[in-house]
Amino acid sequence: MKKFFFFLIISQFVFSQERAVDFEFSGYIETYYAYDFNTPNLETKLPFMYNYNRHNEFNINIGLLRAKAEYENVYASIALHSGTYVDDNYANENTKLLNEAFVGLYLDSAKKQTVEVGIMPSYIGFETAISSSNLTLTRSLLAENSPYYMTGVKYGYKPNEKWNFAFLVTNGWQRIKRTNTKIPPALGTQISYKPTAKSLFNWSSYLGKEVYNQYWGMRFFNNFYWDYKCNSHWRIISGFDIGMQDIDPIKTDYHIWYSPVIMTQYNWNSKWQTTFRAEYYQDKNNIIIASNGDFKTFGSSINVDYNFNEKVKFRTEARYLQSQEKVFLKDELPTNNNFFITTSLAFEF
Repeated sequence: MKKFFFFLIISQFVFSQERAVDFEFSGYIETYYAYDFNTPNLETKLPFMYNYNRHNEFNINIGLLRAKAEYENVYASIALHSGTYVDDNYANENTKLLNEAFVGLYLDSAKKQTVEVGIMPSYIGFETAISSSNLTLTRSLLAENSPYYMTGVKYGYKPNEKWNFAFLVTNGWQRIKRTNTKIPPALGTQISYKPTAKSLFNWSSYLGKEVYNQYWGMRFFNNFYWDYKCNSHWRIISGFDIGMQDIDPIKTDYHIWYSPVIMTQYNWNSKWQTTFRAEYYQDKNNIIIASNGDFKTFGSSINVDYNFNEKVKFRTEARYLQSQEKVFLKDELPTNNNFFITTSLAFEF
């Protein structure tokens, strides 16, 4: 052990004589209050939501500290987090403290090719766990029910400013710990095309075995979205998810779920923003969303944001969900609709 620490000290001395390691520290904390007019008695408002999911309670959705380091052609990132987001998303993980922890390597001097290994943010979708970077306060149904993070290895290739490609081998669908080591790793791809500075097209895919009714069947999933900034005031994002799950161990038989969403943001000025969202999620076989019946739900929301400055944002959102089946609870009785209001105050540095 003494030799190991001695080696670290010598290594740090040698590196400092040639080129210092570049460090970058950042943080994010988001407090919130949510009120669900269905007045749930459970700890969480809705079983398929993983953010701001406490009723009539002030809480912290996520508090995060991140450190990044770069030396020559190697870089690394580690982030620690806590909050109700962590409680809801990492319930089945032994490693709950880490938001991300990966090492990256530039494969060429132009930094067009990279390899990253570890716990990484998900390559699927246009919404992240950091709400201040999303158009809406709460995440879309399609985003809430697709991976927040992936664990594995990622190869990235960016030949120019318009195209970006990635190929991944991971432990599975939002999984740090592999629950079945007999199952082969999952595969993922991402293709992004940016024809202009205002427009971005993205296609991400996932292929791997996931469990459904105690059977490990093949899952094939696709996420598409288009992000378009019309001008300094208007921005539109439209997305579509579709997945297939093999559900029969004897013959090939698939269940399908899908979800379209569109959101439009209007920037009144540098301080005020408003976003409208319309969405639909169909998972009638409960592959992703476990419910008391066929999950066929329409949703709409409106949020108003106020930027105190570039670091502090206050947001308020009203959201309504309407299902064909009575998949929600109101005063402990089944109902087919749900309405809730969420506010948050976020600070990043």
